[in-house]
Amino acid sequence: MSDEQPARDSIAEDARIDALEARLKAAKEREEERNRPQSSGADANYRMGNRVLADLLGGLLGGGLIGWVIDQFAGTSPWGLMVMLFLGIAVAFRNIFRMANTPPE
Repeated sequence: MSDEQPARDSIAEDARIDALEARLKAAKEREEERNRPQSSGADANYRMGNRVLADLLGGLLGGGLIGWVIDQFAGTSPWGLMVMLFLGIAVAFRNIFRMANTPPE
């Protein structure tokens, strides 16, 4: 009778070890899935922010530069600079509003 007991224990231990290994494997897969980087949304938001910043800076700098050049050649200082600066700001905000109202892809 004592010869049969160790055989049963080893079978029961093997089954428990196999079940434990299966649970560990499933837990590792869930953890990898949870920790997988989800960069698509973050990248899209980062690109949108960079585009908004570029539109604002481009409108300000472009309008200011064109207005300064107009003032230098026409001698209308500071009116050309101010008018073109405000036009650049208006165009930048129009582009930003247009981007904000475009539905996501």
